[in-house]
Amino acid sequence: MLKNLQILLNSPLGLLELFIVFIISSCVFVLFVSILINFVESRSCNKPKKEKKSIVETGTMTLFFFVFYALIRFKIGVLALDNISIRLFFIVIGLFMILAGCYVNVKGRLVLGKNWANQIKIYDDHTLVNADVFSLVRHPLYSSLMMMFYGATLVYLNYAAFLANTFIFIPFMYYRAKQEEELLGNQFEDYAKYKEQTGMFFPKDLNRKV
Repeated sequence: MLKNLQILLNSPLGLLELFIVFIISSCVFVLFVSILINFVESRSCNKPKKEKKSIVETGTMTLFFFVFYALIRFKIGVLALDNISIRLFFIVIGLFMILAGCYVNVKGRLVLGKNWANQIKIYDDHTLVNADVFSLVRHPLYSSLMMMFYGATLVYLNYAAFLANTFIFIPFMYYRAKQEEELLGNQFEDYAKYKEQTGMFFPKDLNRKV
């Protein structure tokens, strides 16, 4: 293992590979720590007055993450690209998407605070969060994860991972988001207006201030 590390350190491409692994691993670590904090905070909240079970929750999302990781790790569905310049372009764009997605996800969790729940819940002191990143999209936590997954597909040029994100993860997120919006719409009179002004996963108006 140390020999392989030394080989990586002695070549430009090896250093780039280590840099990529460091960036992605750091983002994944930060996300998991943020999720752990969410769980701790949610336990201190009041008993929910409305609750709806969903198959799409942290456990199933984590399962998808490991499936996605396996596709990347074992190079299932990798596209061959010999042009170094184009390859570097995709890597830069992909890493930017991963970093930006990580920032939006963590910021969204901070803004959401104790309103967060693993399952779909409305607490006694629940508030409608529509500020900061939530002023751009209604579900920044989900859209940021999509962005990170797509970023990883660009970094590793993996079409199998791209298809998994597009046809498995995103539909699951859409299903979960619709479930949440049903409860939020019944709880908050202003939610319909918020929903009309703000996109679900993508901003309707990029000029809106955060």
